[in-house]
Amino acid sequence: MARAASLVPFCLLLAAPLAFAAVRNAVVVAPVANLYSKPSSSADVVSQALFGFNVQVLKSRRGWAHVRTPDAYTGWVQRRDLRYGPPYAPASTAAVAALFANVYRETDITRHQPLFTLPFEARLDVAPVAGNPRWLELRLPDSRTAWIQAGDVALAPTRDSVPALIAFSRRFLGLPYLWAGVSTFGYDCSGFTQMLCRRRGVLIPRDADQQEAWTGFVPVVRGALEPGDFLYFGETPKKITHTGMYIGNGEFINATPWQHPVVQICRLADDHWTRLFQSARRLKP
Repeated sequence: MARAASLVPFCLLLAAPLAFAAVRNAVVVAPVANLYSKPSSSADVVSQALFGFNVQVLKSRRGWAHVRTPDAYTGWVQRRDLRYGPPYAPASTAAVAALFANVYRETDITRHQPLFTLPFEARLDVAPVAGNPRWLELRLPDSRTAWIQAGDVALAPTRDSVPALIAFSRRFLGLPYLWAGVSTFGYDCSGFTQMLCRRRGVLIPRDADQQEAWTGFVPVVRGALEPGDFLYFGETPKKITHTGMYIGNGEFINATPWQHPVVQICRLADDHWTRLFQSARRLKP
C-alpha cells in the first residue's frame, strides 16, 4: 500500500515534539477505527487505529477528529470512535495476543453475549482476578469494568527472532485482505509487514513506498535474500505499491488481493511477482 500524502514525514515524529505540544489526547474505543482522508464516511480509508491506542487530536470538526497515530499517520476519525482524556493505561497496558478476543461483562461466557470482540494487538488496562487465573479484569477507556480470558492477552511485549517470526506469521494465513487494514479483521500488505516488524521490536513507516525508503533498512540483492527480509514490488522502482516478508525457499508471506484476497504464501519466481519485484530490505542489526 502506498499513500504518502497521508503520512507525516516519519523523521518528524521525534524531531519536532514541540510542534504538537498543544494537541489533545484521545483513546480509540472502537475495536478498529477507520482513518479517512477527509471528514466524511464517503471518503477513502487511508489507515486504521486499534482499540486502546492513544492518538493525538490535531483538530476537530463536527463529529470528526483529525488525528495522528503512534506510527505518525494522520487521518480523520469519527468522534464516536474516540474518547478524549488522559492517555489510557500508560503503565499497565496488555495487548491482545490471540487473533481475536472477546470482552465480557462477567466471568461467565454462557450468561450474555460478549460486549465486543477485539483484534490482535488491541491495548487493554488489565489486573489479575484474585483466585481465578483464567480471567483478567479490565478497566475500559470509559472507566467501565469488564473481563477477558487471560489466555487471550500478553502482559509483556514479545521480541521474536527471525525463525520465531516466520512461524508466528503463519498464524495469519487465510485472514482477509483489506485495503488500509491494520488488524486481524483485515490487513493490507504494508499493515501486515508493519505488524511483523513490531514483533521484532521495531516501528517502521506505514506505507510500502515509505518502508522501502526507510533508513532503518539496508538494501539486499535478490541473490542474497535471507528469511526475514522484506520484499518490495511495483510497476517501477519509483512506484512501490506492495510488500511481503521472505520466508525462505523462494517463498514470501503477504497480504494481497492477487487471485485470492487473503494473507497467503506466494512464490517469488512466479511470473506476476518476478515482473513486479523491485527491491529487498533487511532490518539493520
